[in-house]
Amino acid sequence: MGPKTRILDATMLVFRRHGFRRSSIEQVAEAAGLTRQALYHHFESKEALFRAVIERVHESAIAAEETAVAEAETAGGNLGDILAAGMTARMSTMIASLDGSPHLEELYSEHLVHARDLYQTYAARYAERMVATISRIVRKQQLALPQDLSPVEFARLVEMSMYAAKSQYPAMQPADAFLKDMTIMVRTLCAGAMSKSETKSSSKSQQLPAKKAAIPKKPTRRTTGGQS
Repeated sequence: MGPKTRILDATMLVFRRHGFRRSSIEQVAEAAGLTRQALYHHFESKEALFRAVIERVHESAIAAEETAVAEAETAGGNLGDILAAGMTARMSTMIASLDGSPHLEELYSEHLVHARDLYQTYAARYAERMVATISRIVRKQQLALPQDLSPVEFARLVEMSMYAAKSQYPAMQPADAFLKDMTIMVRTLCAGAMSKSETKSSSKSQQLPAKKAAIPKKPTRRTTGGQS
């Protein structure tokens, strides 16, 4: 294990134990088994350490999401299976990184204060990957997205379902309930996606012309013998 990895492991341990505000460079150096001067050789401040561990968490979350998506797709899952698997893996990785910390809400709020640019960068990367996944599955499984939404628009709605679940569970706790509700919302959105063959069949049934009403025959005039 290199010194940088050791420092980041120690940083995460210290932040989980003490939160951001009560943590110090000295505590991280001690946990990493380094002098303060040796730590400064790699990171110039506590804020730089915080940004580094946030970046590592996001990179791990992206890798977990990609692996879960690939496995669900290989297993023949539908769109809901694949997206739910990917998002569950992503969020589970993030939750696990701070699991057991009594300072969850503080760490999440400091994340936005000291690393808002990272938050925005990774939000864009998650969105790009989801659009690519949706586009690929729609093409591969010949699906029609509900309401004729584009993959970009549909991806935005799927991401919104995650934020909706977050609003109900502060700091994404309890994790099981948060992940369950998020999965339900993702699957519910994806349930509206139909195969193109189903869409065509539905369209044809709606366009069948109504049967024409039978036109009564005109009565024939009868004549009697001897009349002209």
